[in-house]
Amino acid sequence: MNHSRQLIFTSISQALQELRVNKLRTFLSLLGITIGIFCIVAVFTVVDSMKNNIKNEMSTLGSDVLYVGRWPWMPESGEYKWWEFWRRPSMTPKELRAVERNVPSASFATLCLGVNGETLKHHDQEISGISVYAVTENFDKLQNIEIATGRYLSIAELAGGASTVVIGDEAYQQLFPGKTDAIGEVIGLKGKKYTVVGVMKKVGQNMAGFDFDEGIIIPYESASSLYDLQSLSYDPFLIIKARQGFNLVDMKYEVEGVLRQTRKVKPGDKDNFALNQLSQVTERLDMVFGTVDLVGGVIAVFSLLVGGFGIANIMFVTVKERTRIIGLKKAVGARPGSILLEFLVEAITLCITGGLVGIVIVLLLSLLMNYGFDFPITLSGQNFLIGIGISAVVGILAGYIPARAASRLDPVVAIRSQ
Repeated sequence: MNHSRQLIFTSISQALQELRVNKLRTFLSLLGITIGIFCIVAVFTVVDSMKNNIKNEMSTLGSDVLYVGRWPWMPESGEYKWWEFWRRPSMTPKELRAVERNVPSASFATLCLGVNGETLKHHDQEISGISVYAVTENFDKLQNIEIATGRYLSIAELAGGASTVVIGDEAYQQLFPGKTDAIGEVIGLKGKKYTVVGVMKKVGQNMAGFDFDEGIIIPYESASSLYDLQSLSYDPFLIIKARQGFNLVDMKYEVEGVLRQTRKVKPGDKDNFALNQLSQVTERLDMVFGTVDLVGGVIAVFSLLVGGFGIANIMFVTVKERTRIIGLKKAVGARPGSILLEFLVEAITLCITGGLVGIVIVLLLSLLMNYGFDFPITLSGQNFLIGIGISAVVGILAGYIPARAASRLDPVVAIRSQ
């Protein structure tokens, strides 16, 4: 047992010595292993991070929320019939009131109109590409809205269509450069003046498509003077949250029945609206993640294949360089199994070294994503262990044939070799 342990330590030391003495040769041989392990660990890490970020956002937005509008988020019956969806009537306050009165399983409901690419003005300052969200009461209870300064729109302002506005962090930074407070300032939207009553915290775009950072929130009633709400160019939609203790599926059936009755949809006719939920997005993303895993796996397999040949090559060269030493060892009683183990451990050490370099690169890129791009990365010890384990397996597969060849050398022939 002690002899085997000593042999393993000696083999590891020789592998590290190989790294120091033949830096370029070893680096080129390990490059394939490094790239392969990097691909595997990086793909697993990114997919895990995305899944965790989605779960966190789902818990924030709520997995019990229904989005009802003209357009389905996913194809219906395998085909996305946009020409049919386009002709559907938009949601109005009438449908909102019907849901509030007749859906007991709903806790909150709101109506929202989102318009992208608008321009805001403040004195001589002008910014474009802003998203405008015209909303009714309870919108702040259904979306992740945090106020940095000021306040949110009051019930009276929402009901009366007041000319007040809450603006996003990016819009505030661009529209009021250098100002520490925008509360009470007046901004212009499509020729109408709005008074700023609140500034939202920076939150980023969410799964439901809201970009509050580069957006503003105004009362829905005030939007009628800015947009033709009867036009099919705009798509107001309902957001409905299930009451605690009620199932989203049950609420979905209730909402569907109430809206069909409100819109006088005949029995047997298709719904003229779409019921969407965030789980549809996550299901589609799971398919995308599966594809990413597959592509990353294919790239990794080819990289590991190239890396395996590189390790096998370097081990054959190492056996060639140490042929006389092998002969001397066998002449003084070294067993073939000891020689085999020696070179096998060396190959595994080289592969694990390459794998560790790949893992270090993943760690560095994770720090860059976390702090440079504000994308939370989930680092998993399990993924790192998988990477190291695969490195060891490649080392065994790539090193076995050279190690076996070394263990079967004839000691007399080996000692006489040049």
